[in-house]
Amino acid sequence: MKDFIAHYVQHHQPYKGGAWCYEDGCIYRGLELLHIETGDPLWLDHLQRLVDAQVGPTGTLKGYVLSDYNIDNVLSGRALLYLYDKTGAAKYKAAADLLARQLKSHPRTNSGVFWHKLRYPWQIWLDGLYMGQPFRIAYAKLIGDEAAVADSLRQINVALDALFDVQTGLYKHAFDEAREQPWADPITGQNQDFWARAIGWLAMALVDVAELTGEDFLPLRARTVALLETLKALRTSDGLWLQVINRPDLADNYQEMSASAMFTYALLRGERLGLCKAPEGLAQVLTELALRPKKNGYEMIEICHVAGLGWYEDRFRDGSAAYYLSEKRVSDDTKGVGPLMMVAALSGV
Repeated sequence: MKDFIAHYVQHHQPYKGGAWCYEDGCIYRGLELLHIETGDPLWLDHLQRLVDAQVGPTGTLKGYVLSDYNIDNVLSGRALLYLYDKTGAAKYKAAADLLARQLKSHPRTNSGVFWHKLRYPWQIWLDGLYMGQPFRIAYAKLIGDEAAVADSLRQINVALDALFDVQTGLYKHAFDEAREQPWADPITGQNQDFWARAIGWLAMALVDVAELTGEDFLPLRARTVALLETLKALRTSDGLWLQVINRPDLADNYQEMSASAMFTYALLRGERLGLCKAPEGLAQVLTELALRPKKNGYEMIEICHVAGLGWYEDRFRDGSAAYYLSEKRVSDDTKGVGPLMMVAALSGV
């Protein structure tokens, strides 16, 4: 795994032509954890090199527009806080301040939870809990804003109430408070089926928030423990997780590697925090199944390229199992490689 990661980072090309985005933020988080766990300055050098290409001298962010109110754009801010801590460079703090200003005026549901995006009104997505809340909490800790920490914890709790499915113990991809979206159940406001990577974003958010908040995390602890135990029970016979996580009966279902990496990371982090016991050898299983030899190295396979809800270009994404299984599979996408780097950092594999 280490050779694959070193080669990938050395040759990494910005995901959206260099614009500030969450996809690159997955790689930044992987580099941050590799530096924390190994102390090797190489990982910090790579992180600074990649981030500096997107941050201006006064803290501007390439391609970023605050008024888009896109919660995805906040994720990469965690790298800004880490670089500010390690270097003291003012531009990183200024850029983090910019993202924090977005969250101060970011639209909220009537229940007080951040909208996923301005163009997705009244909607809460699992993805957004990972994109926004760990950064917000870390930033609030930095400036001593305990009220913001408490509000973030409350938002997560409210979001989980809205997205929880009692029958499975899992969480739906999204919730429409207005119940106006064609994909939303008119009673629950939830989409129809379960997408593994959406739950992966949630699992990573919960364990990262647990690490950030310590004893303040107690109201979310039982829910987090229950989710981690449910995830362990849903592993396939090979030891990983399916794209439609709870439907092994679907003939075209497959082991999806970005979600599998996310769940592996969450279980490893959860074990460190005393929230669960991670299955033995899980990181090794992930490495064996997710990485395939290719010319001059390896590639990370079977990654769902993207999945969402509502109209996108000429397609309507209805949040059903059939929809999630229709999305294109790719190799070496940052949404898979970033979590794989996080697993490597925690496991040493």
